Amino acid sequence: MKIILTHEVSGLGTAGDVVDVKDGYARNYLVPRGFAIRWTKGGEKDVAQIRRARKIHEIATIEQANEVKAKLEAVKVRLAVRSGDAGRLFGSVTPADIASAIKAAGGPDVDKRRVELGSPIKTLGGHQVSVRLHPEVAAKLGIEVVAA
Repeated sequence: MKIILTHEVSGLGTAGDVVDVKDGYARNYLVPRGFAIRWTKGGEKDVAQIRRARKIHEIATIEQANEVKAKLEAVKVRLAVRSGDAGRLFGSVTPADIASAIKAAGGPDVDKRRVELGSPIKTLGGHQVSVRLHPEVAAKLGIEVVAA
């Protein structure tokens, strides 16, 4: 099935790309979650709009990405969350939480879709997350999760 991606999907493509995927993957995962729309001739007009919007938010060059990476890695991020007695969190830390904590700590504005968690953060302490700034540049960021 041919689809148009509306968001960046790891291993598949970026917003505005027209890709061919298996029918079930598109029908059961990508389209219901809003990551893609079905490809139509009229949808080609949407591709141009998606690409223009992506260019506005995208870091254009590797040099810009490396500058943002240096700023990100210099920021100390502390995230205060509710937790139980044993250090387990009530819920988990989301990429949106991390993006807002980076902004609050004085770091650059980061899109929550660019924050990649290796596994869900459900305990207090130090954790490593990756922020994909450019297809070739990713920043490793240390996050300290503390009790609120």
